[in-house]
Amino acid sequence: MKDGFGRNIDYLRISVTDRCNLRCKYCMPEGGVQSLPMSELLTYEEVTEVCKIAAELGIRKIRLTGGEPLVRTELPRLVRMIRRIPEIENIAMTTNGILLTDCLDELVDSGLDGVNISLDTLDRDTFRHITGQDALNKVMTGIQASLDAGLRVKVNTVLLPHHFYLHEGDSWKSMLPLARELPVDLRFIELMPIGEGKQFYQITGEEVLGELRKEYPSVADDHTVHGSGPAVYYKIQGFAGTIGLIQAMHGKFCYQCNRIRLSATGKIKPCLCYSDTYDIQYLVRERRLEEIKKTMEKAILAKPAAHCFEELSQISENHKMVSIGG
Repeated sequence: MKDGFGRNIDYLRISVTDRCNLRCKYCMPEGGVQSLPMSELLTYEEVTEVCKIAAELGIRKIRLTGGEPLVRTELPRLVRMIRRIPEIENIAMTTNGILLTDCLDELVDSGLDGVNISLDTLDRDTFRHITGQDALNKVMTGIQASLDAGLRVKVNTVLLPHHFYLHEGDSWKSMLPLARELPVDLRFIELMPIGEGKQFYQITGEEVLGELRKEYPSVADDHTVHGSGPAVYYKIQGFAGTIGLIQAMHGKFCYQCNRIRLSATGKIKPCLCYSDTYDIQYLVRERRLEEIKKTMEKAILAKPAAHCFEELSQISENHKMVSIGG
């Protein structure tokens, strides 16, 4: 299905929970957030019903997110249910990786195609400082296990201000050995001004690329297909993996945006920047399937031309990122 600006909307991001087992300083407020009761969350059967209708509208790619999706029990069962929808071509998941090895084999057997693992540092002390947990080893084990299982692995690193790092000289550059040694897509993401992210200095993708070119003159554009997201990729001679830049703030890619979002409580969200949502929870629970389809069509057609992250006063989304689904 095309939106009002002719963009082909074929990608649905689904938040399965607002809960998370980390307390990242740029995402979660210091006092935490009040989690929703499970009764308000869509069941796996309800999520699958929405996916079937979304597939009728042209959705071909599904990404499961949170919060942290793996804190919700039996997630492989949902993957298996979605995999049975003939039109769905790709199922991926975004996770912090801490619980990944506990159910990786079952996820792969159920039909998971790829995984994005959020990781902002390779230093154990800094990891604990940022996230509130001493769990870097678990994440690293999850990355290697995912590669061994044959999954496409992307590592998402948020570009954080220097005060997040505990050691002199530590920065986003400290993540580069991961892409040098492992065949992963290491993506550096500009911090979006949503929730806690509004208060921090923005490091731009352009700054990162400039530093990379200084240090690695062999940096070259990589035009191979890495998925359906907005990252621009680069190859560095001698690196097993690639470097990606996601510049939501300073490299606006809205003209090619192909996604909508489904919240854990059953709200369709056309754009991350704005508070506008379309509630389908009650329609799902009453099995008013045709009305669900019409509401999803309405949400897609209402998708705005572009976000306004560069104009903070125009951002109408006030929820924390953990509640929205990143």
